Amino acid sequence: MKAGKNFQKYLILGASILLFVGGTISAGWLGVNWQRVDQFLHLSKGASSAISLPNERIKVVQEENVITDVVTRASPSVVTVGISQTRRVGDMFQFNPFDPFSPVAPQSGKSSVIEQDIGSGFVISSDGLIVTNKHVVSVPDAKYRVITNDDKTYDVVKIYRDPDNDLAIVKINATGLKPIEMGNSDNIKVGQMAIAIGTALGEFRNTVTVGVLSGVGRGITAGSPYEGSAEKLDNVIQTDAAINPGNSGGPLLNSSGQAIGVNTAVSAEGQGIGFALPINVVKEALNNFNTTGQFNRPFLGVEYRMISRQMAVLNEIPEGAYVMSVVSGSPAEKAELNVEDIITKISGDKVTTTNDLAKIIGKKKAGDKVTLTIWRNEKEMTIQVTLGTQE
Repeated sequence: MKAGKNFQKYLILGASILLFVGGTISAGWLGVNWQRVDQFLHLSKGASSAISLPNERIKVVQEENVITDVVTRASPSVVTVGISQTRRVGDMFQFNPFDPFSPVAPQSGKSSVIEQDIGSGFVISSDGLIVTNKHVVSVPDAKYRVITNDDKTYDVVKIYRDPDNDLAIVKINATGLKPIEMGNSDNIKVGQMAIAIGTALGEFRNTVTVGVLSGVGRGITAGSPYEGSAEKLDNVIQTDAAINPGNSGGPLLNSSGQAIGVNTAVSAEGQGIGFALPINVVKEALNNFNTTGQFNRPFLGVEYRMISRQMAVLNEIPEGAYVMSVVSGSPAEKAELNVEDIITKISGDKVTTTNDLAKIIGKKKAGDKVTLTIWRNEKEMTIQVTLGTQE
């Protein structure tokens, strides 16, 4: 009888201990995280959704950090370009009934100075050289100013315009500016991150937009919505990072904070289609500028049309550049290059549709002496030309 009572006591005691331990574990007092255990069990069954959210959060945080780091590094180098113009407003005609010879006479209105932010740019030297688009600073009699990231305003004292590309360098009297870091646009890939900074719509300074590189090697016509100028540009970068009027001249950046392009145009026919000049074009132009103080370009002086290999075979003529006209006073005229000549080689480099005349000449320097191999009157001959300067 006594043994039975002892058994009941031990049974009750054991059950109490089990209840206490189970409650302790379920409450997490012993450090067991049942949510993690549940995730592990789901993972072992092939259910990945239980751990996907933490990974997604990590990815978002990392991408956000990249963008904020780029903006922090590059923003001090990005500037706003503004214009000051004197315009006459309120011109009208005044009627004078007491003047029979000139009853209606013009009356001049008042002149006022209009100031407006019209574009963007970025610093390339600590002593005040700024890169922007040529169409941003295209008005000859206007005064321009530069507003830095810390809201300091400087008058533009000199403008250098590139004759071949939509580029310009403006000079301000400043010191201690932070030059932007330039990347290598030859290494860019479609799909990589693209970050644009500029004065959107000529109103919202230091606007940041993010996208990807949508294409390379595009051909477009760029212009200014303010000035009405336009020019054809080749080999530009396409991006879906929002580029609005006013962004022109600002940098297009990669995820390392390096400038890989100069924002120059936006498509009026589609959304999310913007364009930028490759930064290597800028670096090449800057090499000329740093050497000569201006945008010198090698100049031959011909208007031509490329003859493809297929056209050459059909017409039994060589492949090359068919000269349509020769510029008066140019190096080509001085070397006695004629209309209807076909330039087939330049110093041994074959002139083809993929390696055309402009591309080969562009690799030379003003003052270089080159040998042109030409086809004239069904005969091959060579002539020497000293390339000139196009300013």
